[in-house]
Amino acid sequence: MSIKPISILVLVLLIISCGSSKQIASTSTTEEVIQVEEQKEEVFESIENESTTTIETPSEIESNETISEVETEPEITGSQDTEVFNHEAWNNLLQKHVSEQGNVNYNGFKSDKTEFYSYLNSLSETPPEDSWSKDETLAYWMNVYNAFTIKLILDNYPIQSIKDIDGPWNHRFIKIGAKWYTLNDVEHRIIRKMDEPRIHFALVCAAVSCPRLYNKAFTSKNLDSDLVLLTKGFLGDSSKNELSESSIKLSKIFKWYGGDFKSNESSLIDFLNQYSDVTISEKAKKSYKDYNWNLND
Repeated sequence: MSIKPISILVLVLLIISCGSSKQIASTSTTEEVIQVEEQKEEVFESIENESTTTIETPSEIESNETISEVETEPEITGSQDTEVFNHEAWNNLLQKHVSEQGNVNYNGFKSDKTEFYSYLNSLSETPPEDSWSKDETLAYWMNVYNAFTIKLILDNYPIQSIKDIDGPWNHRFIKIGAKWYTLNDVEHRIIRKMDEPRIHFALVCAAVSCPRLYNKAFTSKNLDSDLVLLTKGFLGDSSKNELSESSIKLSKIFKWYGGDFKSNESSLIDFLNQYSDVTISEKAKKSYKDYNWNLND
C-alpha cells in the first residue's frame, strides 16, 4: 500500500515534535531548539519539491508528441501561381449562371445574391496595389466591370435592355477602396489606358450584340489565353462580324473604339488578321452591323 506525501509529512512532524519536546524538556538549550527547527525546514523543502514535480498523464504525453511532430514538419510555402486576389467565388457564380454562349440567368444570380454581394464586397475592400503585376491588375478591373454590370442589371431587373436604365454607364455605384466609380470610369479611365485592345471582347454591356459574358473569372495566369480565345470567338461569330478577303461587316465596337486597334506600325486589318480565320485584304470594303441592345438573357 502506497503512502501519500501528506501522510509522510504528518508522521515526520510527529516524530520530530516528540523528539524535540523530549530534548527541550531535558536540556532546554537554545542551540538544540534551533537544530530541531532546521530539521523541520529540511523536511518541508523535500516534500514541497516532490509535490511540484509535473506528472504527465498518457493523454498529455500523446498531445505533446503530436505538437512536436507538427513543429518538425517542413514549412509549406505558397505556390508561385497563387493569385494576389482570389476570384474563385466569381468563377463559381459564372459557371453556375452563365451559359457557354454567354446567356445570363439573372434570376439565378438573384437566388445566389448573398454569394454575389460577398464577392462584390471583397472587390470593394481590396483595391489593386502597386506591387501587383499588370496582368493581375487588368484581370481584377475586368472582373470588376463585368460583375458590377451584372449588379446594375439586378438592381433594375426585370428590364428589356440596359438602355432602359437612366444613364447606366454614368451611374456612380462602384466602390473600390475609398473611391466611387462609374462603369465609364472603369472602362475608359482605367482599363483602356492599360493598352490591351482585346479587352473589348471581354467586357460586357449586358446586350445581345456585346461580346458574350465569359463564364470564367479572369486571372493573371490565364489572361492572355482567355483574351485570344474571346477575340477569336468574337470575330468568328457571324452574328457580330462577317469577314471575307474582300469585304468585312464589323461590330460597331470597331467603329466606337477604332483607335484602340491601330498603331503607327499596324492597321485595323492587321489586328483582325491576327485572329481571323480568313486573310483580309487591306483594300477590303468595310461596313458595320446594326447593334442589338436587347438584354443578354
